[in-house]
Amino acid sequence: MDDSPRAQSRPRVHTAPRTDVSQNQGAFRIHFNFPGRAVPGHDDHGYGPLATVVESFMDPGTLIPMHQHRNEEIVSWVPDGVMRHDDRRGNELVTDPEHLMAMNAGSGFWHAEETLAEDPPLRMLQIFVRPHSLGLEPGIQHEPIPDPVAGEWRHLFGPEGTDAPLSVRNGVEFYDCRLAAGATVALPDRPGRHTYLYVFEGGVEVGGESVGYTESALVVGDASVTATEDATVVAFAIDPDAPVTRAGTVGR
Repeated sequence: MDDSPRAQSRPRVHTAPRTDVSQNQGAFRIHFNFPGRAVPGHDDHGYGPLATVVESFMDPGTLIPMHQHRNEEIVSWVPDGVMRHDDRRGNELVTDPEHLMAMNAGSGFWHAEETLAEDPPLRMLQIFVRPHSLGLEPGIQHEPIPDPVAGEWRHLFGPEGTDAPLSVRNGVEFYDCRLAAGATVALPDRPGRHTYLYVFEGGVEVGGESVGYTESALVVGDASVTATEDATVVAFAIDPDAPVTRAGTVGR
């Protein structure tokens, strides 16, 4: 065993292939990414308050009828295309590359999702965070987000009280970044946090490990990300010791 200071400072990087957990409902298709499954021997499919990261596809002209979520925080990240939302509170919202939506389902929130026939095919991430408590006040957030800057992390949501445009009710911070081939960026610096990295487009190396298209890595420690081709990546800085609930409709 190498006990040198250099070895002890190396990050622990656990990589995971493209998920094999999916559902195909024709015009609506989803792939479940479970961050805890990247870590050998981890006894939870989630990782602390991050339950699952769902890659979702909707064909043009698709309606997901009104349905309820409870006891989970759901953030919709749409890097291209549009996702149309309406709910029983009278909101009619469009989430696109310039907007982000967080549904803080709490004790119960009803909504529907739709793409119109003239909309482009939709591929997005729907992020399920376990809240710190059950039965919280339900609500929705829909906000414009800053324009992305190539090679820089964009902070999009975090716990209540951070400088991110949207908030969730537990210890998860969310960032995205677009990297040109050969570019390098350090993972977001959040002391005491572990990082779950997901490659939405392209391919990268993180901590010396290769992570390709739709693959992921759980990183403990400081590390840099280098694009092996043009890439879009997202990162979650997770408090592994945050108190969590596991009663969400989807994100248990």
